[in-house]
Amino acid sequence: MRMLVLGAGLQGTACAFDLLNNPAVERVVLADVKVGPLPAFLAPFAGDRLVQKALDVRDAAAVREAFTLGDAVMSAIPYYFNYPLAGLAVEAGVHFADLGGNTEIVRQQQTLDAEAKAKGVSVVPDTGLAPGMVNVIAQHGIEQFETVERVQLFVGGLPQVPEPPLGYQIAYSIEGMVDYYTTPSLVVRNGAPTEVTALSELETVPFAAPLGELEAFHTAGGLSTMVYRYAGKIPSMEYKTLRYPGHARIMESIRGLGLLDTTAVEVKGQQVVPRDVFVRVAGDKLRKGKPDLVALRVVVTGTSNGVRSTRAWEVVDYYDAARGITAMMRTTGYTLSITGQLQAMKAIAPGVHTPDECVPATRYFAMLAERGVEVREV
Repeated sequence: MRMLVLGAGLQGTACAFDLLNNPAVERVVLADVKVGPLPAFLAPFAGDRLVQKALDVRDAAAVREAFTLGDAVMSAIPYYFNYPLAGLAVEAGVHFADLGGNTEIVRQQQTLDAEAKAKGVSVVPDTGLAPGMVNVIAQHGIEQFETVERVQLFVGGLPQVPEPPLGYQIAYSIEGMVDYYTTPSLVVRNGAPTEVTALSELETVPFAAPLGELEAFHTAGGLSTMVYRYAGKIPSMEYKTLRYPGHARIMESIRGLGLLDTTAVEVKGQQVVPRDVFVRVAGDKLRKGKPDLVALRVVVTGTSNGVRSTRAWEVVDYYDAARGITAMMRTTGYTLSITGQLQAMKAIAPGVHTPDECVPATRYFAMLAERGVEVREV
């Protein structure tokens, strides 16, 4: 297998590392707009099997040329490039997977389905952690029941040791966190897609020691297209973010004070956007870079053989200190790599599919377990 990874940031380098640990992968091309030093965990692979390439994904001709270098393309760059890149991948006849995160762009990618099938390639958006891994687990849970009445998804990326005032550190970007906390969340209520306010409907989710109790609240995006797929079929489906207790109320107060607003206000004769100030000031304080963890739980309630029951699956993963790879990189970058490998091995049918529609759960869980990421029923 020859693989092309777009983006040499945290997730792209983790994806490349995972690919290179499979002897069946002959070569990985790691492309980004600028070629920089490799992280320590990738440095031993530099040479014939790992090649860096300068690539501006806004240059369609350069992208077409780059797409000839791989059997599958894995995109770890910002979501707004995913639709045009998916189109170019289908045109070139190569598989394409991305980290997604924007449901409307995923729906645009779905319009490429017929063309992808005709070319015999697959496009799999939303292949990160959430959306991504959590949706595959949710689909697996749904399939254990004859009828389903409720599906709950909980995911959080957290520091192993919480520090005040928020008990949080930035896993991706402070801008992304603010977006999640200010954008309405789309859930399924009474069988219909329904908007609920971000940070609302706080509840406690207990995990085994040493993690203990976490709080959960609504944020956008985690369900992705499952909202539309299961509308009218499952009465209740929702996604919530996990944080250490107290986080949501502080962020709700910050939002209530207008500090996350996007409308400029005058301050000492200057026009200032409150959100920009919060992002600049809080962002620096929340980039702690300390050992992290990822906590995930999926809870499904339904009926089989006339018996109603509730079943749950969870993942708790930790920072890899030996390699300097975060839990978020392991659960996101490795997941992107696994999806790309499944595509290249033709384990995913041609067409455009979200992970919950196409990823073979048993095989996927086994591949995660090989990497020390355990999906277990609790």
